[in-house]
Amino acid sequence: MNLVTRILVAIAASLSFGAASAAEAGYPLDPFPTHKLTDEPSLQNGAKLFVNYCLNCHSASLMRYNRLRDIGLTDEQIREYLVLDPQGKVGDLMKIAMRPADSKAWFGATPPDLSVTARARSSGAGSGADWIYTYLRAYYRDDTRPTGWNNTVYEGVGMPNVLWELQGMRGATLEEIREVGEPSANGGTSFVKSTVVFDAHGNRAETTEKLDGHGLHPSRHWTLGNAQGGTLSQAQFDDTVADLTAFLAYMSDPSARTRVRLGVWVLLFLGVFTVFAWMLNREYWKDVK
Repeated sequence: MNLVTRILVAIAASLSFGAASAAEAGYPLDPFPTHKLTDEPSLQNGAKLFVNYCLNCHSASLMRYNRLRDIGLTDEQIREYLVLDPQGKVGDLMKIAMRPADSKAWFGATPPDLSVTARARSSGAGSGADWIYTYLRAYYRDDTRPTGWNNTVYEGVGMPNVLWELQGMRGATLEEIREVGEPSANGGTSFVKSTVVFDAHGNRAETTEKLDGHGLHPSRHWTLGNAQGGTLSQAQFDDTVADLTAFLAYMSDPSARTRVRLGVWVLLFLGVFTVFAWMLNREYWKDVK
C-alpha cells in the first residue's frame, strides 16, 4: 500500500467519524497498554477477535490475510481460523460481502473501513489506540437509541455493542451543568444541573436543579456503571479489548515493528562506524602539526 493510498483512507476514516467530534470533546481517554503491540499471542488473539466481531460489517480493504504472517501465523492457520469464506484465499484482501447500500439502510451510515482507523483517530487527547481502547469499553444501555446502545466516547453512535456478551450490560450517569442566562440571587449567572441516569436495561431518568454560587461553569461528566451478566470479568474484558486494539494498531501500520528492528540495527551500525571513522581520522592527521 503506497503513501498516497494510506493518506486518502485516513482522510476518509476521519470524515466518517467527524460527526461525533464535538460530542467526544473532553471525555478522558484511557491509556492503551502499548506492550501488547509487541506481544504476538495478543496480536493473534486480536486478529481472531477482529475477524469474528468486526469483519462482518467493517472491511479492512488495505490488508491481506497473508500479511498476518508478520504476527507469527502460518498460511494454514490463517486459512483454517481466519478466512471464513470457503472460497477465500490467504492472499485475499480483508473485505466483506455486505453491500454499501445495504449497510447504509440498516445502520444509517456505511460502516467505515478499519484499515487505518488507529492512525486516523490520533489526536491531542491521545493516540488512536487510546481512542479505540476507551471507545470499545465505554458502551452503555440506552433504550432511546435505535440499537439500544450508546457510548460515552462517541455519543449517538450508530454501532451497537458487539462485545456485550463478553462485557455484559451496564448503565451510565451524565451530570451536566448548563448556563441558563438568567440573573441569580447573588447577582451572578444562573446555572442548571441536570442528572441523566440510564440503568443497566437502558431505562432513562432525568432530574434538574438550579445552582447559585460563584465559580460555576458549564461542564459535562460521565460515570459508567458496573457491567452485569458478561462472560468475562472487567479485568478479562479490558485485556480482550486491548488485544483487539493492538491488532487494529498493527493493521494501520504493519511495517512498524520491522522499522523499529531495522532502526536499532542502523543505530548500532552508525555507532560502530563512527568509532572506526574517528580512529581513521586520527591516524590520517596524527603527523599534521
